Amino acid sequence: MIASSDFASFDGTRLALHRMGEGRPVVLLHGLFSSAQMNWIKWGHAERFSEAGFEAIMLDFRVHGDSESPTDLVNYPMDVLVRDAVALVEHLQLEDGGYDLAGFSLGARTSLHCVANGLLNPRRLVAGGMGVAGLADWNKRSAFFKRVIDEFDTIKPGDPAYYSRQFLKSQGVDRVAARLLLDAMSDLDTAKLANVTMPTLVVCGDEDQDNGSAQDLAQLLPNATYVETPGAHLVSATKPEMGAAMVQFLEG
Repeated sequence: MIASSDFASFDGTRLALHRMGEGRPVVLLHGLFSSAQMNWIKWGHAERFSEAGFEAIMLDFRVHGDSESPTDLVNYPMDVLVRDAVALVEHLQLEDGGYDLAGFSLGARTSLHCVANGLLNPRRLVAGGMGVAGLADWNKRSAFFKRVIDEFDTIKPGDPAYYSRQFLKSQGVDRVAARLLLDAMSDLDTAKLANVTMPTLVVCGDEDQDNGSAQDLAQLLPNATYVETPGAHLVSATKPEMGAAMVQFLEG
């Protein structure tokens, strides 16, 4: 059973929160233009966490899922999603070391920013579908998605951006708000990854190079384990192996 609610983030934006299970809290952060439903609930990952004795706490980032999508620039200060994640932990009154933190793609990027900058201190950390380039060269990655937004009505089948265009459309994302959000993310100085000292799982699809090398990311982290699961970027998040690897690591 999923229990859904919302809370006011640091700027008053209403963010949706979905919870399943009882036990040690694990905060789950989804990927870009996805949602808690698409990344964690639909494919059974949240249920797997619940069955393993965790409480899956799933945020919908602003502009995603059931959360608000403000279109005023004032609602998009730099690293706004990092601030949303911190606001969530504060709202839940989770203590340092009293919860686990796991993210896929954008969620992994946000989680690593939070921890590397000393803003959150989970017991264990999971970074799914993320490599060094997704952290340190965001402008290149965001340029692809800005093109999807800016040329939305003219992208045709066969274009490398067509699949992302269709995914964006299927999720009902507000493109004005999404454009503002893309400009509100900064690169992470990879030297700060030395601050990520808790046990960390870097898990990535065996065909996934969307955010650069996940293996290289694992090597930059002081206490990381690397696990490969089947699939390319978006497909890997739908596979049971991704959720199983996360649960197995967090059970340790």
